[in-house]
Amino acid sequence: MADQINTLEELSAVAGVETVAEEVIAREPVRDELGRSYATGKRKDAVARVWIKPGSGKVTVNGKDQDVYFARPVLQLILRQPFQVAGVEGEFDVVATVKGGGLTGQAGAVKHGISKALQLYDPNLRAALKAAGFLTRDSRVVERKKYGKRKARRSFQFSKR
Repeated sequence: MADQINTLEELSAVAGVETVAEEVIAREPVRDELGRSYATGKRKDAVARVWIKPGSGKVTVNGKDQDVYFARPVLQLILRQPFQVAGVEGEFDVVATVKGGGLTGQAGAVKHGISKALQLYDPNLRAALKAAGFLTRDSRVVERKKYGKRKARRSFQFSKR
């Protein structure tokens, strides 16, 4: 055991293989000429286009303030979650346009868009957002109606007589 191999370089020299040094790819921030980051968020049938830029924490959805558009406190809480997880509450202004679906789906779509835009603006926030599951699109959608059925799965009422 005198000729024991101690390092990866020695192993590659003995095996006759060149080692390729793996580079850690650092993500670059993605911003436009106005200093904003853009992302598209989706949930159910709702699609949100979201722009974030440094500011005072103002959130505008379809030209209205967040408190007016999403009147329910639960929906406002959903919109604040990405900022709380990333630890950047009150540091970004958000402008979002959202179409389709209901209010809950739209709030989820805006949350998804904010999360994606935050990680594009500052790639260091990606780990926290990904661990919380905010970068994954909620893929649940309404099941289609099948022929011979009343709804997607509900059958017509059976009558023996």
